[in-house]
Amino acid sequence: MSDHEAPHHESKWAQKLADRRESYEQRGTLYKIVYLTAGITVTLAGIAMLLLPGPALIVIPIGLAMLAVQFAWAENALEKALVQAEKAQMTAKEASRTQKILTGVAIALAAAAFVAAAIMWDIPLLPVV
Repeated sequence: MSDHEAPHHESKWAQKLADRRESYEQRGTLYKIVYLTAGITVTLAGIAMLLLPGPALIVIPIGLAMLAVQFAWAENALEKALVQAEKAQMTAKEASRTQKILTGVAIALAAAAFVAAAIMWDIPLLPVV
């Protein structure tokens, strides 16, 4: 048993990750290479979204979840990200109505800035094949 087969705590996420890892291990080399490349790409895109408009706090855990089937460090980082997300969720629940409205306005402005940048700088929103 490797260090990333035993989850740090039992949860529905840990069980889903264990199931996904088992499925991943039965796949071929080409699949694993493509999946690993996609996981790295998604994670890096999420990190870039920390500075650029975008849902970094959603994208980074998705990338880490993809990488966690192969790497223990990604599983540990994912667990920390999920703990932080849970804390953020609790903070959001305790936010005042004014804070919630201002957060909504900030999200709308960030989305509008992203769309404007995509149009102005001709950034493709979908991969061009």
